[in-house]
Amino acid sequence: MTDPLGFISRGSGGVGGAGFGSGGIQSGGDAAPANGPSFKDVLMDNIKQVNDLQQDATKAIEDLQTGKRNDVEGVMLATQKADMAFKMLVQLRNKVQGAYEEIKQLRV
Repeated sequence: MTDPLGFISRGSGGVGGAGFGSGGIQSGGDAAPANGPSFKDVLMDNIKQVNDLQQDATKAIEDLQTGKRNDVEGVMLATQKADMAFKMLVQLRNKVQGAYEEIKQLRV
């Protein structure tokens, strides 16, 4: 299974060159300045990629319905890619929201 959002393959950088394993926290516990893109930039790039996949799937479905395209397998592949990417993005949102809730509980 491929990783359309690039969140699983940490060391290699994943899709779009977004690697989470290479920066971050030093061994002393202090936050290191990030040499790569920020979390916001990576997230926005991945949201754009998911949107592009969904638009491609919609276009493929429309082309199939109008007769411009006749490969059902390609249309199904495009829709499944878009669906998987969206599900992964939703899971990421759920994890971030859960982490935020935990941090909020610590502050009380």
